[in-house]
Amino acid sequence: MSRVIVRSRQETDKIREACRVAADVLEHMAQNVRIGISTHELDQVAGKRMAQLGAESACLNYRAGSKVFPCHTCISVNEEVVHGVASLRRTVLAGDVVSLDVVVRYKGYIGDNARTVIVDPISEEAAFLVQTTREALHHGISFAKVGNRIGQISNAIQQYIESRNLSIVRNFVGHGVGKDMHEEPQIPNFGRKNEGPRLKDGVTLAIEPMVNLGSHEVDIQPDGWTAVTRDRKLSAHFEHTILVTRSGPEILTICKN
Repeated sequence: MSRVIVRSRQETDKIREACRVAADVLEHMAQNVRIGISTHELDQVAGKRMAQLGAESACLNYRAGSKVFPCHTCISVNEEVVHGVASLRRTVLAGDVVSLDVVVRYKGYIGDNARTVIVDPISEEAAFLVQTTREALHHGISFAKVGNRIGQISNAIQQYIESRNLSIVRNFVGHGVGKDMHEEPQIPNFGRKNEGPRLKDGVTLAIEPMVNLGSHEVDIQPDGWTAVTRDRKLSAHFEHTILVTRSGPEILTICKN
């Protein structure tokens, strides 16, 4: 059974620092999204910002079996859901939906966050998808309280999304955050309220709804990483790292600049 990991005060202080850096890098990337820029250039912008801040990418050279991730960040465009591989051949076009996922390692700890931005002109359906996904994240975070189960976060996100006739991706989930990018517990964006371990003061979680305009089903591209919607409809992704406290959830990945 999945478990929660309670962090010490010293650990949460270090995770908070890493999250500030991750939020800064994500904000820096988002400000550089524009028509004509390649996803490779965006990834390089992030890599340079990480270096300036004394951090490193937790994604670059990440191994999954025999696969090695080749980029500093994950950049997923339009029908790409998550884990998009940056490329010189993929340039941002007018109306694109661009999901940016930044995970840094800073002083031995992880900061993890994601955001989806839209390039003008913005279509109504893209705006609705992105706004609803952002709202679903914050709705789920509101259930990250001491004594609640992980399932209450999961169920809240699922109900919010499905009530708006959108679909939740089921192949990928949120997770605990600490010294490693993916720690216990897993945090699905769907499920029953009474499932999963109970939350405790000092638990750090990365909550990240991935939402599709059409079906929830996804396929993996030949690069072995990039997940795309099976029906090739738009997808959006938002993520924050949060700290569970007795006074409520604290969002750690908010840019202070």
